[in-house]
Amino acid sequence: ANIGGIYTVIQTKAKITVDEWGENYIMMGPYYEHNFKTQVEKCEPPNQAIKAAMDSLINNGCQVHFGRWLIEGSPYVILFDIGAAAWNLDRWKGDLWNACSIGLPYHDREANDSLIFGSLVAWFFKELTDQLQDKPNVIAHFHEWQAGTGLVLSRSRKIPLATVFTTHATLLGRYLCAGNADFYNNLDKFNIDQEAGERQIYHRYCLERAAVHCAHVFTTVSQITAVEANHMLHRQPDVVTPNGLNVRKFSAMHEFQNLHSMNKAKIQEFVRGHFYGHLDFNLEKTLFFFIAGRYEFSNKGADLFLESLSRLNYLLRVHKSDVTVVVFFIMPAKTNNFNVESLKGQAVRKQLWDTAQSVKEKFGKRLYESLLRGEIPDMSKILDRDDFTIMKRAIYATQRHSFPPVTTHNMLDDSTDPILSNIRRIGLFNGRNDRVKIVFHPEFLSSTSPLLPMDYEEFVRGCHLGVFPSYYEPWGYTPGECTVMGIPSVTTNLSGFGCFMEEHVSDPSEYGIYIVDRRFRSADESCSQLTQFMFSFCQQSRRQRIIQRNRTERLSDLLDWRYLGRFYMHARHLALSRSFPGKFKMDHLNLAPTQGFRYPRPASVPPSPSASLHSTPHHSDEEDDDTYDEEEEAERDRQNIKAPFTLGAEPEGKSKQPLENGN
Repeated sequence: ANIGGIYTVIQTKAKITVDEWGENYIMMGPYYEHNFKTQVEKCEPPNQAIKAAMDSLINNGCQVHFGRWLIEGSPYVILFDIGAAAWNLDRWKGDLWNACSIGLPYHDREANDSLIFGSLVAWFFKELTDQLQDKPNVIAHFHEWQAGTGLVLSRSRKIPLATVFTTHATLLGRYLCAGNADFYNNLDKFNIDQEAGERQIYHRYCLERAAVHCAHVFTTVSQITAVEANHMLHRQPDVVTPNGLNVRKFSAMHEFQNLHSMNKAKIQEFVRGHFYGHLDFNLEKTLFFFIAGRYEFSNKGADLFLESLSRLNYLLRVHKSDVTVVVFFIMPAKTNNFNVESLKGQAVRKQLWDTAQSVKEKFGKRLYESLLRGEIPDMSKILDRDDFTIMKRAIYATQRHSFPPVTTHNMLDDSTDPILSNIRRIGLFNGRNDRVKIVFHPEFLSSTSPLLPMDYEEFVRGCHLGVFPSYYEPWGYTPGECTVMGIPSVTTNLSGFGCFMEEHVSDPSEYGIYIVDRRFRSADESCSQLTQFMFSFCQQSRRQRIIQRNRTERLSDLLDWRYLGRFYMHARHLALSRSFPGKFKMDHLNLAPTQGFRYPRPASVPPSPSASLHSTPHHSDEEDDDTYDEEEEAERDRQNIKAPFTLGAEPEGKSKQPLENGN
C-alpha cells in the first residue's frame, strides 16, 4: 500500500519485485479516476480469492478496481475509491479509537483519507485471508504513515498477515530540521509529544508510531534515518532498505560521455543568450553546477551552498583563475511567468544567429564564385557596406546596461524569497568580475520551455557537478540520479545516499562523490569543506574530468535495484519468520554472509588535484598519463561488485562506525 512522494521508489522497484513474485505481487493504493484511465489497463483478477474478497467489499457499497499498472514490470494493482467509501468515516473513526485510542480531527483531510484507505485495506485482507485459509500466506508491505492505518487495524483484528512497515522519513524529522533545531545533536533531548502537539500533527504522529510498533518488521531507507527513527519513533529498524534506480546501460561504451557533450552544448546556448553583452568569459572554460529539488531552503542545504559559492568566487578571483562557474538553482517557487530580461536574452541570441547565417550565406556565395574564377577574393571587398551595417546593428542590440538577471522568472515573494535574499546578502549579481554566476530557475525544467528547452535528465547530463549539501535528506535521489548518468555530485553524511556511499566506496571523491561532513563539524567548517571540494573540482583539466566521469558512472551498479532489491527480500523473509514461526525459519534462506564490499581507490594517478596543491599551475589538457587504463580499472570494479552486502540472519547491533549496523 503506498501514497505520496514515495512514488519513485515504488515505481522503479516494481520490475524486480514482479520478476521475483510474478502474479503473486499486487500493489494497493487509492483510486483516482484520471490516473486509472491513463495509466492502468483494467482486467480481471487472476486469482479467485482476490476476486471474492473484492466482491465482498463491492457488495457492501464500496468501489474497488483491479488492473495492470502500465509501468515497467506491469504489476497488478488493486485501487480503493476513498471518496465512494467516505460515508463510513464516522463509524471507522470509532473503530480506530477502539483499536488504539487515536482520534482524528475532522479538518485533517489527509489523515481522514488515510483512515478510509486503511479501513478498506484491512477489510480486504480480512476477506482475503478468510478465503485463502493459510494457503498461501500473505505478506503486506506498507510505506509511510498514510498507509499505516491499514497495518494497525489488521494487527488489532489479528488478521494472519506478515507485515512490513517502511518509513522514508519521519513526520517530525522534516519539521524539526526545517525549524533550524540542531536536530542531530539533540536527538535524545526533544520532547516528541510536545513538538508534535505544537505543530498540530499529534494524531498523525500517533498513527505513524502505531504502525511502526505494530509491524513484524520495521525498515527505513538509510542508516541516518534509522538513527532518527530510533529516537522519534522509539524502535530500532530491523533492516535498512536503500532506494535503488533502474539503471539503463547503453550498448555503446561511452555513450554517456557523448550525451554530456551534446547537452552541455544546449546549456551553453542558453548561457550565450542569458549573459548577452556580458560574454567576456570563455564558454570552453566554463563549468555548470546545479542544485535541484524541493524548495526547502535549509533542509536542502541551499543556505550552505550560497555561502560556499561566495567563498568560491573569492578564491577563483584571488587565484586569477580563467575558469567561470555558472550555477543553476532548479527549485520550484511561486512565480508569474518568465521575466522580460530572460526572454529578451534568448531573443537577442537568436537574432544574432540569424544575422550571422545571412551574412555567411552571402559571403559563401561570393567566395565560391570568386574561386570558380580562379581568384582569391579581396577580403576587404567581399562584404559590402550593407553587410557591415547589419552586423553593427546586431552588435548594438547586444548592449545592455544592467547585469544579467539572477532569476529567470518574476518571483511573487521577491523581497522575502530566501534564495534571492541571500544572493543580495553575498552580492553575487552576475557582475563582470565575478567568476561565479547564478541563475535561479524557480520552476521544473521542461523540453517545451522557451528559455531552457531541456528536460531534467538532459539538463543533468549537460552539467559538470550536482551540489546537494542537504541537512535533512533521508535518502537523496538527486545525487543518485547524477551518479547513474556519470555526473559527479556533492552530498553529505546526513543524507542516506552519502552514508551509503561512504560505507561502500573507500575513497568516494575519486569516484566523483564528494561527501561534506555536516554531522560532526560546525556550519563554518562544513562550508569551508564544500568550498574546497568545489575549488579543487575547478582545478581539474578536461581529461581529469572525463576520467572522473568514467569512474562515477561505474558506481551505478551499486544503485541498481538488482542489487538493492535483496534488502527488501530480506525484510519479507524476516516478516514471514516472525509471523508464521512454525512454517518459516530465517535459516532456510542461505543468505551467505558475504563481506560488505568496498570499491578500492583507483590504482592510477588521482584525477583530482589534492587540496594541498593550491598553487600548482594548471595541468595542460594534453598531458599524457600512461598509468590510467580504463579497461583494467573497470574490470577490477566489476570484480569488487560481485559479492556485495552482508545480510545476517537476524540483525545484530555490531557497530563498525557510529552510524552503521549489522545490515
